[in-house]
Amino acid sequence: MHHPGDTDGPPGALSGAVPVALALLVLLALATGYLLAVRRTRRRNPARGWSRWRSASFLAGLALLAVALLPPLGPAAHHDFSGHMAQHMLVGMYAPAALVLAAPVTLLLRTVPPAAGRRVTAVLHTWPAKVVTHPAVALLLSTGTLAFLYFTPLYGAAMAHPAGHWLMLTHFLASGYLFAHAVAGPDPAPSRPGVRTRLAYLGIAVASHALISQALYGGFFVDVPAPVDQVQRGAEIMYYGGDIAELLLAGALVATWRPERRTRPAARAGHRERETAGA
Repeated sequence: MHHPGDTDGPPGALSGAVPVALALLVLLALATGYLLAVRRTRRRNPARGWSRWRSASFLAGLALLAVALLPPLGPAAHHDFSGHMAQHMLVGMYAPAALVLAAPVTLLLRTVPPAAGRRVTAVLHTWPAKVVTHPAVALLLSTGTLAFLYFTPLYGAAMAHPAGHWLMLTHFLASGYLFAHAVAGPDPAPSRPGVRTRLAYLGIAVASHALISQALYGGFFVDVPAPVDQVQRGAEIMYYGGDIAELLLAGALVATWRPERRTRPAARAGHRERETAGA
């Protein structure tokens, strides 16, 4: 029986172990680069250092990506929709959250020379960067595209070709990272709104995931070439797995609320002092 994602003949450069091996090499290179940057930061400023929790978070995110690509989950995702959904949760929600909480941009800014840091900051303030990192746009890219994927023939078309499968995983990772960064990221984001607004966007994401997973379970508008039992198991994974991932994001977001509330009165007091001194 032919399943979406199966290929005829011997695996080629895009369908066998080669792309997985290349992806693992990229993950290893990222881990090495991050740890080297941490060491350089600690050498430059031993008193300030770098959080071990952030380093652990980055390595955990890379480990989740490796789990999603390696057996048994990686091969299962090609012919079992529930395996695909488990892979989707790891690549598109859990791994991005862990990578975002590792604050890689902040680490980069501490590592590079000042001139390079100013260039990075300038890029963050360009209008394309502000647009894609806004929670509304990130929500549309990460959650809004799921309806288009599962309620049109796009999923079947993507899984029918190895390159399509890899493009889909890349989209999951990039859009998931953008949403986690926009909502709860510690890295600088010039267009990031306040905590209450970000909680509202996160609530919309929770509701959207629930609606899409319920539609998948009930078979409403679904265009997924897979057995009904697989689709229903995948819907359950999306429903419960998505809730857990979004609760973790909510916890990371709320953790920023208290410092935000503490600094505002101090900022207002400082402003009043400056006004008094200038009077």
